Amino acid sequence: MAVFLAIKEVWRNRGRFFLFSLVIALITTLVLFIAALSEGLALANKEYLEKIEADLLVFQKNVDLSPSTSRIDLSKLNDIERVEGVEEVGAIGFSSGKIVFSDGREEKDVALIGVEAGKPGAPPVDEGQALSGNRGSEVVIDRNIANSAGIELDDQITIKTIQGTKEEFYQLRVIGITDKRQYLYQPSIFIPYRTWEQIRPQPSRMNLVDVISNVVAVVIEDGYSETEVAENIVNQVKDVEVVDIKTAYESLPGYKPQQNTLNTQRGFTLLIGILVIGGFFQIQMLQKIPQIGVLKAIGVSNLIIATNVVAQIVLVTTFGVFLGVIVTLILAAGVPGNVPVVFSGDSVLFAIMTLLLIGPVGGLVSVRSAISVEPLIALGLSS
Repeated sequence: MAVFLAIKEVWRNRGRFFLFSLVIALITTLVLFIAALSEGLALANKEYLEKIEADLLVFQKNVDLSPSTSRIDLSKLNDIERVEGVEEVGAIGFSSGKIVFSDGREEKDVALIGVEAGKPGAPPVDEGQALSGNRGSEVVIDRNIANSAGIELDDQITIKTIQGTKEEFYQLRVIGITDKRQYLYQPSIFIPYRTWEQIRPQPSRMNLVDVISNVVAVVIEDGYSETEVAENIVNQVKDVEVVDIKTAYESLPGYKPQQNTLNTQRGFTLLIGILVIGGFFQIQMLQKIPQIGVLKAIGVSNLIIATNVVAQIVLVTTFGVFLGVIVTLILAAGVPGNVPVVFSGDSVLFAIMTLLLIGPVGGLVSVRSAISVEPLIALGLSS
């Protein structure tokens, strides 16, 4: 009976409730886009590290887990690999450069990532072949570059870096394409480690004898825990810090402040949604106090009245959220590819469930007002 009454009232006042559903739809669209922007920006920052096929990353001690600041001498790789519980290690170097196009297109910023062929840190390939050595002019690019720049297998690309105070250009051949693996908002080019050491931006050429990596990726043996192996490395190798992959990418510059800002915006949007829904249904409730008084006078219980109010809230909120999801999908189809908006299943589902929950939460005041109506006072028969 309560649900039937709720449906009849919503249908009878469908114009008013439809307009309010549009408001909920706009709130839904805003929440979903903030969630997608948060996911997209996070992914553009951490994508390579999140997908790296390793269990631990080793940094230089006292650099706040900053890959660009960390310096680990390659001579320490053997020390790390000899630690109990370590199965395999791989040196990784990070720098940046630009792709220069011969047809006059604007130069494209890229992350230059030096990896050891076949070692942790080297990406798997979807097309072509993986790196086979630590020297040479063959590279693997990520899907972002292939899609945005139209680069294909066997293409020659020109990389520009700064050596000292001069611009230097290097010709590299694409032998493989991996999936999307951005690093610090830039698409990635994976270069044999010794070649990367030669072309990475440097203040001078005087320090080439000191081969270094920024971090070391570690794969642990079966039967050992990450915590146990990390402690073993720290105890046996001097001046290093070891963390798991999640800790590593959450420590990237700007990652946490950015995510905290976007989560705060999403929280305020949900709070506004609760207040708007609560305000609308409270006004709606005040307008129909006489009708509730009549229902109570003929013996309708508080449970049925409360259920009627909750059913109305759920119906209107569900329709508004559904409408908002459709609007979001339409708008998402027109978002340019360079805008970091990613609609992941988990974040979208969480946002939708949260939005469906704020309707009943926002309407709690209306429910309380409905069940506290006195029939005689509502009908004007008592003072």
